[in-house]
Amino acid sequence: MIVTRFAPSPTGRLHVGNIRAALHNWLWARQQGGRFLLRLDDTDAERSTEAFAQSIRDDLVWLGLVPDGEERQSDRFALYQARFEELRAAGRVYPCYETAQELELRRKVLAGRGLPPVYDRAALSLAPDQIAAFEAEGRTPHWRFLLDHDAPIAWDDLIRGRQKLDPKLLSDPVIRRADGSWLYMLPSAIDDIDMGVTHVVRGEDHVTNTGLQLQMFAALGATPPAFAHEALLTGSEGKLSKRLGATDSDAFRSEGIEPIAILALLARLGTSLPVEPVTDLAPLIESFDFARFGRAPARFDEEELKTLNARIVHMLDFDAVASRLPAGIDRAGWEAIRPNLSSIAEAAEWWSVVEGPIARAELGDEDRAYLATAARVAGEIDWADAPWKALTAALGAETGRKGKSLFLPLRLALTGREHGPDMNALLPLIGRERAVERLGS
Repeated sequence: MIVTRFAPSPTGRLHVGNIRAALHNWLWARQQGGRFLLRLDDTDAERSTEAFAQSIRDDLVWLGLVPDGEERQSDRFALYQARFEELRAAGRVYPCYETAQELELRRKVLAGRGLPPVYDRAALSLAPDQIAAFEAEGRTPHWRFLLDHDAPIAWDDLIRGRQKLDPKLLSDPVIRRADGSWLYMLPSAIDDIDMGVTHVVRGEDHVTNTGLQLQMFAALGATPPAFAHEALLTGSEGKLSKRLGATDSDAFRSEGIEPIAILALLARLGTSLPVEPVTDLAPLIESFDFARFGRAPARFDEEELKTLNARIVHMLDFDAVASRLPAGIDRAGWEAIRPNLSSIAEAAEWWSVVEGPIARAELGDEDRAYLATAARVAGEIDWADAPWKALTAALGAETGRKGKSLFLPLRLALTGREHGPDMNALLPLIGRERAVERLGS
């Protein structure tokens, strides 16, 4: 069975990039009839909070990306310790006693010589008396994973194609801090093995991490998942801004953005497929294909999202939004005002045009006299069928007006606005009594 996972750290809210990663893992699992798992990478005890963990769960539910299971890394330390001991016995992890300051100095020396900042494995040649001296100073070791320099790292990435890394040009990654806490690399690989993860979809900034983790999978005797590294998102100015990077689901909610609009945009960004309005996820699931992803950065445009949101709102059926509409709006009301909405929240504003009160328009003497005639005619016409057509036809015949001079004063008097929903649909909602009162005032 296909198994994907979304693995955020509960140290903050989900932002655009997180949502995109969750969506693509969810889409692949759903398309393949597999499972989508949430793994909370909460090994950072100081910054991880239950409030953030719950907000991540809530946001996934709001987006419709409900996981099929959940794991927390903080519940899995015994497993990490057991696998760590296996690697230690096999000589694939080793203790290092350098301080952060000493390591930084070495990096600067290498940089000054024009060399890559690769760790020199000095810890492997420490004599017992040197280790004893460090421990007498009160130093405790951090731990590195020993890369196999004789095993070239290569894999077929589902998006980037054939990938190769030379392990000799990479530092042995630190997997555990001196205080015993875990860094990302090893626990993530252990979890993917234990959780049966078959596919990992993540950003291209993880390509080197994948190369390192492939050796960890091998050292642990496991077949690695398939990896897909997608191009990172950029903003309209070329780089993903801090503001956009911090945009979370609450911000989208406050702007009236529908979850399906976010998903419709993020599903297609960076692919050869066009971004299109949809009202359910089925088309996105069906069309998801790693082969359609490009290597160029994917541009996230907030204005494009707002435009897409409006197009989707215009497609939503009354039954899908009824619970979110102001009291009194029925199907006819929704269908009348829907074409003028950019978000569902705006329905209340347009419904106030129906129920009133409305702002009184500034009109000249001729238009006021015309509206007095309109008030009389509105009381005489048959409201059972197409009252706007009947009203304007009768007024055109009686006054000789046509075009803008016929229609605009009526719209201003009836709605207080120059533009808005189709009056054929709106006037029956306003009704005879309110229409006569507004036209005659």
